[in-house]
Order: sequence, then structure tokens, then C-alpha cells
Amino acid sequence: MTQKLKFAIIQMNVKVGDVAHNMKVLQEKLNKAVAENDKPDVILFPEMWNTGYALTEIEELADIEGQKTIELLSTFAQTHNVNIVGGSISQKKADGVYNTIFAFDRNGELINDYSKLHLFRLMDEEKYLQAGNELGNLEIDGVQAGMMICYDIRFPELARSLALEGAQVLFVPAQWPKPRLHHWRTLLTARAIENQMYVVACNRMGQSGDTEFFGHSMVIDPWGEIVVEAGEEDVILTGEIDLSVVDKVRSTIPIFEDRRPQLYERVVK
Repeated sequence: MTQKLKFAIIQMNVKVGDVAHNMKVLQEKLNKAVAENDKPDVILFPEMWNTGYALTEIEELADIEGQKTIELLSTFAQTHNVNIVGGSISQKKADGVYNTIFAFDRNGELINDYSKLHLFRLMDEEKYLQAGNELGNLEIDGVQAGMMICYDIRFPELARSLALEGAQVLFVPAQWPKPRLHHWRTLLTARAIENQMYVVACNRMGQSGDTEFFGHSMVIDPWGEIVVEAGEEDVILTGEIDLSVVDKVRSTIPIFEDRRPQLYERVVK
């Protein structure tokens, strides 16, 4: 297992309803991310980057079975020998549209997908999207990881479930709007501290109708310290995480050994 992972987080604007434009922009940014001297091991980008929240048109705009997205990201991952946690897209399946992450290894193999479990009622997601039913487990270069999407971070039991299954890194694509920056920072930090894991989070920036998105993509270490954080600009955020820190923190404060699930899991229903 590798001890360090270099990352690139693509904090970008998303043009609502314009799939061709968004795919073109993403391709340009992917090329830029791997053109830097310190090429990343893994690349992450925002939630619903292909369509944005064009929910009233989502049936027509969504990627059928994720075919276009899979072709683009699989080819790119294989060509450039890089892992990709592909943000999330609107994916059309036989039973409806899902908000789905596709993740690829360095060989371009699809290693897992994850559909958002918790739909955000304030944006009417439950009226247009289907909720996923599986956890987002992942392995990148031998590192156990997990995937969640935006609103999911308000559900600590989901992050804990991933940590109990071995996740050392949590990847979170999002479209988290103003003015809830304090919630964004606090929730991500809490998920990192309580599960003693790295959190790698990508939020979009820019304007969508009346909604403004503040960016502030960030990486948080298992102590809850922010390793790196973007502002509100269009940017590719880069850096490195040291996985040995996870083991150090978990051995220093052994919360997983001290859990008493027989007492409190019975009331968490």
C-alpha cells in the first residue's frame, strides 16, 4: 500500500443544462491537471458537473447508463496513468435518474460507482432523482477509501460506516451554495475528526440562476486540520496526503477500539 497520495481537485463552474460545454471544460482541466510537473495520483471534481441542477430537464440531459462519462474518464485515466474519482453526474437508468460518481483506476478500469444516498429536499432532488442504496467503498493504489456526495456529509453514520469498513480517505464532490460556508467547513472537519480519516472535498464555484457557489474545496487531515483550501476562484487545488498519519492518529486515540455499539446502535434507526 502506498503511504502518500498526490491529489488534484478541479474546482470549476458548471453551466446548467449544457452538457457539451461542461464536458469540454472538464477535458481541458483534466489535461491541465496532469500537465503539471507534479502529476497527481488521483483527481476529483464537483457534483453534477455534466448537467448541473437542471432538474426539470434532467430526464433528457442525463447520461444514459453513464456511457459518455465512462468513455471519457476511462480513456483519460488509462492514457495518463491516473486514478479518477469522477465527481458526480446525472445518470439515466431504467428506473430513473441518479446522482452518481464513477471511479477509475490507473488502467482505466471502472472500480466502483456510488449514487447519492440522501436527496436534498431544499432543492427538490427527491422529485426528480432516485436515491442510491449502496455504500461507496473504494480502493486507490492499495488505499481504502470511501465516497459521499454533498448532502451526505450531514449524516455522520454514513461516514462512520465507511470508516468501519476500513476507509482512510473520504472523497466528497459537492455543489454546496452560499451562505452555508460555516456548515461546509464544520461538517467536513467533524467527519475527519470523528473517523480519524482524510477528507478530500471538491465544491463547485460560480453562479447558477439565483444560487451562488463559494468553492472552498479543501483537504482535511485526521486531526481535523485543514491541509489546503481553495478560495472562490476557478482553480485546480493540488497537494499530498500522508496515509501514515491515519494510523498514527488511530493508535493515539483508539476510538474504534473503545466503541460500544451494543448500547447505542440499537437506538440509531
